[in-house]
Amino acid sequence: MRTPLCLLLVILGSTGGEVAVTHAMKQIGEVHNFSPRALLVFLIRALKQKWFWAGLGLLALGFFSLLTLLTWADVSLVIPATALSFVVGGLAAKLFLGERLVPMRWAGIALVSIGVALVAMG
Repeated sequence: MRTPLCLLLVILGSTGGEVAVTHAMKQIGEVHNFSPRALLVFLIRALKQKWFWAGLGLLALGFFSLLTLLTWADVSLVIPATALSFVVGGLAAKLFLGERLVPMRWAGIALVSIGVALVAMG
């Protein structure tokens, strides 16, 4: 029971963190000038974003859950199983970020899911 729960924390933490950081970065805007001063201003703007900090916390949760999971489960199961984050990421991108996912991308997500199922069965 602990392995699936920890795997869920890895997937939801890392994917949730990526979505939250993406949301923050889209609010800040693109980097067009790579001078040290412009990058510092960009960094300061990022650090003021609540979504950035929420994402950082979720990414940390996902990372430390992964480390924990690797202490009691085989890496040959853990790493492929974390690929389920592609499914969660696709759904989150569509639902929370309003991204449009083309059928080819859904097909790729489906293929990854099939691969994870094959690894879990073996």
